[in-house]
Amino acid sequence: MGGAVGLGAVLAACGDSDSKDSGSTGSKSADAGPWSFKDDRGQTAEAKSVPKNIVAFTGVAAALHDYGVEVKAVFGPTKAANGKADVQAGDLDISKVEILGNVWGEFNVEKYAALGPDLLVTAMWEKDALWYVPDASKDKILKLVPSVALWAAQTTIPQAIQRHEDLAASLGADVKAKAATDAKARFEKAAARLRAAAKSKPNLKVMIGSASQDLFYVSLAKMSADTLYFQELGVKFVEPKVDAAGFFESLSWENVDKYGADIIMMDNRSSALQPDALTSKPTWTQLPAVKAGQVIPRTTEPIYSYDKCAPILEDLAKAIEDAKKTA
Repeated sequence: MGGAVGLGAVLAACGDSDSKDSGSTGSKSADAGPWSFKDDRGQTAEAKSVPKNIVAFTGVAAALHDYGVEVKAVFGPTKAANGKADVQAGDLDISKVEILGNVWGEFNVEKYAALGPDLLVTAMWEKDALWYVPDASKDKILKLVPSVALWAAQTTIPQAIQRHEDLAASLGADVKAKAATDAKARFEKAAARLRAAAKSKPNLKVMIGSASQDLFYVSLAKMSADTLYFQELGVKFVEPKVDAAGFFESLSWENVDKYGADIIMMDNRSSALQPDALTSKPTWTQLPAVKAGQVIPRTTEPIYSYDKCAPILEDLAKAIEDAKKTA
């Protein structure tokens, strides 16, 4: 997986789907030990006691935060250009965490070592490749403390949430707390609503897009946890002719109208151009979905807690309920 993946706001290369093994063990008591957790690489992280000084990829840190587990430092998109929290930071108080790196390829190893971390946690889009842990320094980073990697691809939203919940529980979270169970109930209700919306409009087609200055990327739904799950709930997606990695097709702006779509979901990450930056591209403004005002944000890298994923389902359900056939 190259740096272009992080830069281009497109998706990473795929991996095996052995994430079905959700075996984990861990003490729920923060004072007890020993601690262990089997991650989605099939590797078991171990410590003499429950890790306290946790360093995590921003999105994973945000999910752990929703379960009451706080991290010491983060890496990955955390602070936006305006100084506010990046979309991937969720409800993290970014003034209270050390930021070891904010963009692709950036990770301050010296600062990381000085924190005295107990555990490193990140996502995984490609088997054994740790998201936002730079290839150039990964050996130094990984030899310091145990690491945990959780699938962000080759899985679905419910499976990914379960794995993040497993990890949070092993780190001392009360996953049966009212806030957590209420969020799960809301998520299940939202899933039922999205299924009903998709069933009510079987001819509606959704395109998954991501924009850069020179190219428009159309993603294949089954390759990502969010859109694969939407597909399972009955949402119909444009199926692009993907490249060798299997995630997306790159189109020039002249050919952005290659596929007909009634709704366009646009990558909401800070590394992607947002719809309001595309008004100068005539081929974009002429798309039927754009003219109909049926362009919605896509949370390309969801924060895997029920609290953060329920609104994603609700927003897509509403977009489908309100949408008119345009293509």
